[in-house]
Amino acid sequence: MEHFLVSARKYRPQTFKDVVGQTAITNTLLSAIENNHLAQALLFTGPRGVGKTSCARILAKMINSDGTETGDEDYAFNIFELDAASNNSVDDIRNLTDQVRIPPQVGKYKVYIIDEVHMLSASAFNAFLKTLEEPPKHCIFILATTEKHKIIPTILSRCQIFDFKRITVKDAKSYLKYIAKEQGVTADDDALHIIAQKADGAMRDALSIFDRVVSFSGKELTRQAVTENLNVLDYETYFTSTDFILENKIPELLIQFNETLSKGFDGHHYIAGLASHFRDLLVCQNPLTIELLEVGEQTKTKYLEQSKKASQAFLLKGIELANDTDLRFKSSKNQRLLVELCLMQLASITFDGEKKNNSRFIIPPSYFKRIGISPVPVKKPKEVALNPTKEEIINNQEKAVNTLQKTEISPKTSTPKIVLNRETKRTSGLSLSSIRAKKEHEIKQMDVVVDEENLPRESFTQNDLNSKWNTFVDRIDAEGKKNLAAILSIDKPTLKGTEIHLTFPNSTNKVEVERQSFDLLQFLRKSLKNYDISLVIEVNEEMQKKFAYTPEEKYEKLKEKNPNIELLRRTFDLDL
Repeated sequence: MEHFLVSARKYRPQTFKDVVGQTAITNTLLSAIENNHLAQALLFTGPRGVGKTSCARILAKMINSDGTETGDEDYAFNIFELDAASNNSVDDIRNLTDQVRIPPQVGKYKVYIIDEVHMLSASAFNAFLKTLEEPPKHCIFILATTEKHKIIPTILSRCQIFDFKRITVKDAKSYLKYIAKEQGVTADDDALHIIAQKADGAMRDALSIFDRVVSFSGKELTRQAVTENLNVLDYETYFTSTDFILENKIPELLIQFNETLSKGFDGHHYIAGLASHFRDLLVCQNPLTIELLEVGEQTKTKYLEQSKKASQAFLLKGIELANDTDLRFKSSKNQRLLVELCLMQLASITFDGEKKNNSRFIIPPSYFKRIGISPVPVKKPKEVALNPTKEEIINNQEKAVNTLQKTEISPKTSTPKIVLNRETKRTSGLSLSSIRAKKEHEIKQMDVVVDEENLPRESFTQNDLNSKWNTFVDRIDAEGKKNLAAILSIDKPTLKGTEIHLTFPNSTNKVEVERQSFDLLQFLRKSLKNYDISLVIEVNEEMQKKFAYTPEEKYEKLKEKNPNIELLRRTFDLDL
């Protein structure tokens, strides 16, 4: 059996031109080498499989080459690779620093490539600091990591950092196409696109998936073979689902979802992919955003065709429903029912075209069309003024009287039987129209108009006021309003005509009484039979000195009454 070399190793980049998707970094490194402007400590950071270690090896070869070497020269004597995941102790770093002092026997530089450098321990990092900051002239350190945030800042500040980006689907597909041609494999454009998407920006993963699929399908790489082998949902699944949704075929849609689950796919994967499908359809509706659609040419044509069937409003609503289901999927107790309910809601968005435009009709327009009658729009209720005039109140009272005149009395029960107006429209209790209708109903019930000129204005004395005042204070104290009762007891009310004057030591008391003044005035006016009574509240800060709040103030009050308290405190060395 002949030894098989995986594509990730077989096609590992040998020069910077072979590196995929990292043009900015490779150009920078080439320019630094040509201009003799290369730092002695470099940090390559980025996702897995994007070329960090490959670039480090290429850089190590380039800085040692003088043009006389063969193409397969690897400079094994000058390049030292250290895996920090397994060599992360202080002793390993000390051995490395001891080797750094020895100059290279061949070439100009000794290059130390430390992979997964974030795995070093804190002690190893600290032991490495001095050497990294001031290495010998013949040494260059290249650190590689996928998790830059785990490296201590003192190491980062001593390195020139290069951030490797994820490889785009377009670049990955282009390189896979080149690999397929090299290996004599005939591959569909959509098949390579699915592999590039599955790799999620990692070229090494894309090559590993390519080898796996080629082993499964041979020299003919089709989209169906790729989706079957990788266990991914094909585009056709979502195209069919969307057709069922647009045609309101709920049973067929649920059956298709059941078949998807029976193939081993997760409902969460399905609904998330459906949301992405709606997004792609929405992108296709505008020529400016078609570039955002990352699919093959054949699939792009299908997207453009289906995007013409769906409206923008439907797609936005569909994305909202699918995304909401995606967010609630993990916390749901019945996940399958959650997805099925979402699918039924999606298929009901455009049902008969009536759910969007039937707000003006009680019966759907389709019913009238079948029997050959034009539908009659429902009249909206008239706006009701929140502050009606006197004429409006009189008119509403007359309407109420006319309504009562239509009341029939049953001879057996003598119970009034109200004849309801059939033209009245039922409204929801939470709608604006219901609020207006309620206000109109309250206006109709206004049978009594208050006449302020005939309100009682009997005279009363200070003693009458004090008596009723104390009654009100006792009542609110019994109701549990202790704070208000205590405030009202601070000052005795003074009567001046029909004005009741109160004085409080601070504005807080004033505000509290003003907040509760409605109940107080209502009680006093009714009890004293005088509706001209009003409250006048003033603040006198001098009164505040009469009240002791802190321990020091209480002590000063006691000392004024009995000076011997000070002698007692000094004798026994007491604290306040």
